[in-house]
This record gives sequence, structure tokens and C-alpha cells, in this order.
Amino acid sequence: MNIILLGPPGAGKGTQARILVEERDMVQLSTGDMLRDAQASGSEMGKLVADVIARGDLVTDEIVIGLIREKLNAGGAAGGYIFDGFPRTLAQADALGELLIEMGQSLDHVVEMSVDDQALVARITARSTCGDCGEVYNDNTKPIPADEKCTNCGGSNFKRRADDNEDSLKTRLLAYYKQTSPLIGYYYAKGQLQSVDGLGEIEDVKASIASILG
Repeated sequence: MNIILLGPPGAGKGTQARILVEERDMVQLSTGDMLRDAQASGSEMGKLVADVIARGDLVTDEIVIGLIREKLNAGGAAGGYIFDGFPRTLAQADALGELLIEMGQSLDHVVEMSVDDQALVARITARSTCGDCGEVYNDNTKPIPADEKCTNCGGSNFKRRADDNEDSLKTRLLAYYKQTSPLIGYYYAKGQLQSVDGLGEIEDVKASIASILG
């Protein structure tokens, strides 16, 4: 099963992707992780990526599609793939669809994690993460434990993103709505889009996604 999680910054896509990886043996294909892995691999694609980044250029859609093709060819995802951070544009959505058809695979579900913008800003500006495992904490709903130890891994390396402030978040939301939100209409027209409340409790969102995936 191959799925896309859609939603603005802070909607909880990363948290739900980690749950799907742990519980359904899926593989999360993060654009950032794939680029870092490619550079470290020393492969021809990796050298191309390193060269592009060294020049300060943007990584093209063709390169990202090439990296996804490599991951799909490698296999190893018994439960399928979660596309994270890709596609971001309509052109990328077309390219991904063509790649999956070419490889005899399908896109089974597109899950939109819908949010209320004001509530999202309030949540994100209170957010911290464990720098070791990525576990997410919130000053209001899930504060860092009193002993300052991560409940997931026991680490104490907590971080708050520099851009998790109201002005930066509004800028990121504007970029999302301009560039990525058209994908909601795109996948709705294809009959693939289903929505969940991204601001619900983690377990509630997990259950909503599970009911969609079956």
C-alpha cells in the first residue's frame, strides 16, 4: 500500500508517519532523508545530488523522482510506502503518478490532515521535539517530563525550531497554501482524497487514518 499524507506544517504528518512505520511495517520516504542518504551513498545519483547542493542550486523534480525510483526498486517495504514532503506541486504529483504506473504500482490513499490555522499556530509555537528520536512535545498538551527525559528514548536533547514562531509559521502556511494546497483538489478530483482532523489527539488521528487505510 502506498499513501500520501497531506497537510500544512505542524499538522502532525511526521508523528502519524512514524506510527505507520512502527505498526504497519511501512517505509517513510522523506525527501530530505533521501537526499542525505544519496549523498552518503557515493552512487552516481548521490554524486549528482552532492554536486547540485554544492552549487547551491535547487534539487530538481527529476532528481527526486530518480531517488524515489531507486527506493521503490530496492524494495524492503512489506507494508508499502509513505510519501513525505513529495509531491509538493501539481507537476510533482503528475510525475509521481507516472512513475508508479511505470513501476506497476499504485497510489492507494491520499490522507489530508486538515487543521484550523489559528489552532495550528497556537500548537506549533508551543512545540518541542526530542533531538534524538523526534518525539514531539507541547507545552500545553504534552509537556516535557519533569525529569527532562524523553518518554520514547530516554534522551534529554530537546529542541525548539527557530522558525516555530507566529511570524515564521504564517509565512510557511502561506507557502503551503500557494504551492501545495492545490493537491487537495487534484486528488479529490481523482477520487483518492480523504480527510481527518489533524488537530485531534494523536490516538484519535491514528484511529481515523486506520479506518481509511483498512
